Amino acid sequence: MSAPPIQWYPGHIARAERQLKEQLKKVDVVLEILDARIPLASHHPQIDNWIGEKPRIMVLNRVDMIPESAKQDWSTWFKSREQEPYFANAKQGKGIKAIKVAAQKKGLAMNKRRRDRGMRPRPVRAVVIGFPNVGKSALINRLVGKKVVVSERRAGVTRQLRWVKISQEIELLDAPGIIPWRLENQQDAIKLAICEDIGQASYDNQVVAAAEVDLLLKLDYGKVLQSRFNLDPTGMTGEAFIQEAGDRFYKGDKERVARQILYDFRTGNMGQIPLELPPSVNK
Repeated sequence: MSAPPIQWYPGHIARAERQLKEQLKKVDVVLEILDARIPLASHHPQIDNWIGEKPRIMVLNRVDMIPESAKQDWSTWFKSREQEPYFANAKQGKGIKAIKVAAQKKGLAMNKRRRDRGMRPRPVRAVVIGFPNVGKSALINRLVGKKVVVSERRAGVTRQLRWVKISQEIELLDAPGIIPWRLENQQDAIKLAICEDIGQASYDNQVVAAAEVDLLLKLDYGKVLQSRFNLDPTGMTGEAFIQEAGDRFYKGDKERVARQILYDFRTGNMGQIPLELPPSVNK
């Protein structure tokens, strides 16, 4: 099944990226939100250049959607690269306290430098950045302790930058999801589409669902598909699995099968499944 490359760069993201680059000059610490199911694919390749030497807090959100073993593997891998990962389930409020404490610590260091220069202390200015729909708004609402920004399970809800006061110590900039203007790595683009971290207008459900089946088989999750669809995928391509499931159970409706496969993964109905593991432990 051939399909055009997955590309998605709506106008509001282009505007937000320009504004974000301007605001980054005023920011003391960056909270980068990654999808715990795909930490590498959900890392924006240009963020490192944008933030330079600014302190970064790396948050792997949706940790409830991966097994504990994968969490430990990622923790070990990031620490081996001298990065401290913070794991969160923003929807349930888990891991939020540690993130807030980390941001406040960065603020203490910033204000010490200000005092050393004879300047008054001020609240630490943090920004939350990441791909669309990785849970930035849900995280902000948890950090503030009330619903201050709209949070929905779809890409492109936040469309403009706004400052939100968390406490006397922290001010937070909520930015729309950002995405490269061109997705060079189409394997990563497929993973972003599977996890719904990119706008639905950018992809074909059947193509992405077929790629998901192929990926699940590669990662030894074929039994999950078999139990969900009462169909053994062994030896099948993803495209063939969708065709067969459609013919058997959905009156030939392949689109319905594709939507069901994507929905079951995205909502956790398939269980805890990481689509990426650290390079050293990839299956």
